[in-house]
Amino acid sequence: MRDYYSPVAEFYEMVAARQATSSGPALAAALAGVDPSAGPVVEIGAGTGRVTEIIAAALPSARIVAIEPSTAMRGVLTSRVAADDGLRQRVTVVDAAAPDLPLPATICAAVVFGVAGHLDEAARVRLWRLLRRRLAPGGVVVVELMGVRQPREIPAALSIRDSIGRHDYEWWVAGGPAGGDLMRFTTTWRVYRSGQLVREVTDSYDWHTIDGDQLARESGMVSRPAAAVTGAGAPEVVVLAAA
Repeated sequence: MRDYYSPVAEFYEMVAARQATSSGPALAAALAGVDPSAGPVVEIGAGTGRVTEIIAAALPSARIVAIEPSTAMRGVLTSRVAADDGLRQRVTVVDAAAPDLPLPATICAAVVFGVAGHLDEAARVRLWRLLRRRLAPGGVVVVELMGVRQPREIPAALSIRDSIGRHDYEWWVAGGPAGGDLMRFTTTWRVYRSGQLVREVTDSYDWHTIDGDQLARESGMVSRPAAAVTGAGAPEVVVLAAA
């Protein structure tokens, strides 16, 4: 899978903080009934570790395998885990990319946030099959989707405005159909100082538009929406469980 994140990894903490706020409560609720003694939680696409912290808080006794293929993102993830005595005893950071993952024999849950749409259908089916084989009875796979179910034009919009030190940051996102079920998103980070633009970083990525019903068909599992995710442009969180 292409590394979409290293070019903009320096800014990603601002995105991850918003993700944790918008999707975190739904994730915590989805994990509430999981038995952590059945095996570790596998987090696929752990990014900088904000969601890892949510998993750890939701399941205080669970071990976590945090998988992240981007070197830049994994550097922040490892630093976050190493700086927290509780996390460093429970979280193992792994360099790997979906769908071909080194997994424990049994897992109590899997968390797939911000990843599924980067994979085409064949790759997703391989991933769900792998997870389903390893999932303990009562386990769940929690998937975060973009919330865009069909390709469509999305005009450029300001998604994040934040300040760090003397710099102000803006994150602009636009999207449009790229053939078949694909959307191509273009993101632009603008860095200002005293109102003057000092840097601009633009990147793009492709995302396959899918929803919970399609996830159920691909995985052979039962899908249900997680607790409501709130906020403008909030993603969709889906829970998959064995039929």
